[in-house]
Amino acid sequence: MNSWSAKQYSAFENERTRPVRDLVAALPNLLVKRAVDLGCGPGNSTEVLASRYPDAEISGMDSSQDMIDAARKRLPALSFELADIATWNPPQRYDVILANAALQWVPDHETLYPALVAKLAPSGSLAVQTPDNLEEPAHRLARQVAGEAPWEAKIGGVKHPPRHSAAWYYELLKPHCGTLDVWRTTYHHPLAGAAAVVEWFKGTALRPYLDKLDAAEQASFLARYQSLIEQAYPALADGTVLLPFPRLFIVAGSRQA
Repeated sequence: MNSWSAKQYSAFENERTRPVRDLVAALPNLLVKRAVDLGCGPGNSTEVLASRYPDAEISGMDSSQDMIDAARKRLPALSFELADIATWNPPQRYDVILANAALQWVPDHETLYPALVAKLAPSGSLAVQTPDNLEEPAHRLARQVAGEAPWEAKIGGVKHPPRHSAAWYYELLKPHCGTLDVWRTTYHHPLAGAAAVVEWFKGTALRPYLDKLDAAEQASFLARYQSLIEQAYPALADGTVLLPFPRLFIVAGSRQA
């Protein structure tokens, strides 16, 4: 079941777009003829890429039809296709391959990342940003609630694809790259209380759990989850909750021709 919702994801668009702005700003490429946005979502990341390289041929792809529809509406001059990153195998090479908050949903990174580098043109760049937050309270509490009655039977075994350390990705990619830059940034997003934190993760991390529950089960799961989120992310004096969100960035450059 693919329940990606462009509307839900875009509820925090400014906060979700800031990391890709930072990532695209770090690209060393000056002359770009062809670029692609893998897992483009509703097109917010593609828009950042197109703004950086207005003369390039830019396309996007996503596995969600709802996201593709939203991206096409947002950027009608660009090309978007429904496709799966895991099986993506274009005939052409790219000067920039962007993957913003997408590859964490794709398994087998040991094979995937070098394969993406191999699709770069000479002196091209693979630019990746992935959430690095599986041990943050929002994720840990989701796993805790999923393991409780009455939800455990349906969602106690839900697993996210594994994520790895900065050193792991560096060692993996270094033999395949001419240049390699890896860094980690923690953003602190001001949100309007614990309910807003829950709304944020309903669009991403909670999807694998909610997809397997009916409407009544979803409501009870979210109520229990929010009660714990309120404790884990206490509000400031004005009611604001600061959501710490660590993210891992990689800019991998292909070798010269």
